[in-house]
Amino acid sequence: MLLQGKKALIFGVANEKSIAYGIAQAFKNQGASLAFSYVNEAIQKRVEPISAELGGDFTFSCDVSDDASIASSVEAVRAKWGGVDVLVHSVAFANRDELKGRYLDTSRDGFKLALDVSAYSLVALCKAYEPLLNPEASVLTMTYHGSQQVVPSYNVMGVAKAALEASVRYLAVDLGQKGLRINAISAGPIKTLAASGVSSFKALLTHVEERAPLHRNVTTADVGGAAAFLASSLANGVTGEVLYVDSGLHIMGI
Repeated sequence: MLLQGKKALIFGVANEKSIAYGIAQAFKNQGASLAFSYVNEAIQKRVEPISAELGGDFTFSCDVSDDASIASSVEAVRAKWGGVDVLVHSVAFANRDELKGRYLDTSRDGFKLALDVSAYSLVALCKAYEPLLNPEASVLTMTYHGSQQVVPSYNVMGVAKAALEASVRYLAVDLGQKGLRINAISAGPIKTLAASGVSSFKALLTHVEERAPLHRNVTTADVGGAAAFLASSLANGVTGEVLYVDSGLHIMGI
């Protein structure tokens, strides 16, 4: 198994439809030990049954927009595991009002919130968890093609994902000095809780089926398989990359 003996932290599971859930399933199937974060009590009630289902070692509290909360989570993980081999950042948020209408009308506060939670949180987690990352550890984050081309109603989230992808490249240099890797997966549209906030989401699903080379939408299992590869020693020479898992849609022109 690709991840036998590896310890993987999963940030961002909301329910069984989450991309992070598909990744956790794939990791479990490849032999990894799992631990799951939750941001508040409401999410904890969802995450703990998922952790139990997937044989997770433990769950822990972490608000990625709060440095003190991140620091507390580091100590909790250190006490349980000591070290970490894989860190999965599957976290993003923007106010629903910012994901409709014109990008031009994005509010200052909405911009700050989206960039903080969706992009800077990756930097914050890497900085805080760097001392716990074992040799040849792998960090993974989730992005979307709205970072590169305009997707209707994706708005400020597209800008946040562009910042996230740029952060992956810069972090690859910093982490690479210690032999650590970081990559992003750009998944096609998937029916998740987060995606429900994008007003054009149903049209995006139809567009993939009509235009993508594979003529089908991807699943969380598809993303999980790619994540397992990137987290494994098979990808030891890969860092700073954005791997597309979108049925090939991103290669298509107008």
